[in-house]
Amino acid sequence: MAVEGLRFLDPKILGKIKTLELKAKYVVEGFMTGLHKSPYKGFSCEFAEYRQYMHGDDLRYIDWKVFGRTDKFYIKEFEEETNVRCYLTLDVSESMGYKGKKSGISKMEYANYLVASLAYFMTQQRDGPGLVTVDNKIVSFLPASLKAGHLHTILMNLEKGVIGTASNMSVPLHHLAEIYAKRGIVVVITDLMDDEEGIRSALQHMRFKGHEIILFHIMDYDEIEFPFTGLSRFEEMETNKEMLTLPDALRNSYLKNINNFIAYWKLECQKLDIDYVLLNTSKPLDFALMSYLAKRSGLM
Repeated sequence: MAVEGLRFLDPKILGKIKTLELKAKYVVEGFMTGLHKSPYKGFSCEFAEYRQYMHGDDLRYIDWKVFGRTDKFYIKEFEEETNVRCYLTLDVSESMGYKGKKSGISKMEYANYLVASLAYFMTQQRDGPGLVTVDNKIVSFLPASLKAGHLHTILMNLEKGVIGTASNMSVPLHHLAEIYAKRGIVVVITDLMDDEEGIRSALQHMRFKGHEIILFHIMDYDEIEFPFTGLSRFEEMETNKEMLTLPDALRNSYLKNINNFIAYWKLECQKLDIDYVLLNTSKPLDFALMSYLAKRSGLM
């Protein structure tokens, strides 16, 4: 766990770990330290623990061997088989390639850690993760599955992934809303540097189809705080337009606009009953996992 305030989920620490699979395990297993393997109990497939029989319990789950040894009734509890489909939808457009000095990793790298960790966590919970990458089209598509080796396939796709082109996520999101045959959890991971009304319409389409949605809004520290000083050159990553200016002259209006932008998405997600999570790439990943776990718990 943390040592002298240093958290093991620090993205800079994760950046030093060699493979994405190890990063995912490091995040998730660390996050789950001190928690029961699964907080959800049912009567499905994998034994979890015994508890004493209580009036009204199903007699089928009494362990008669334990009764023979102890002369007391005990019930077997099992970890629940959930089989929830989880569609991880990752924005790979050019703006996701931004990396500020404070964060140490790009929005794309942070998003990859998040996707890998969520996929690993979902697999541990027996939810079938899938992975879709998008920019202005569907770049890659792996259907949700619980088959052996599927997690490794997702991680390999993330390792090989490259930054795409200019974003127009509404087009692929509308398409995905139509091709997801069964309802599930749609996790959208993006910086939302796109047409706001277009994305809102696509998310509304997914909600209409009955999907639960969690929107992880990835932003770099620089984008949130605008810490620049002195004469600076700014370049728009998807159009290559440049502007040479003094940041002090822009700071107040920029911060007002970015706060309005964040407030817009919080409000629209609230209206659509979507979980909105703002993530700063300089911050640890456990905020993201805690949000997913809270949503997961609500579904159970």
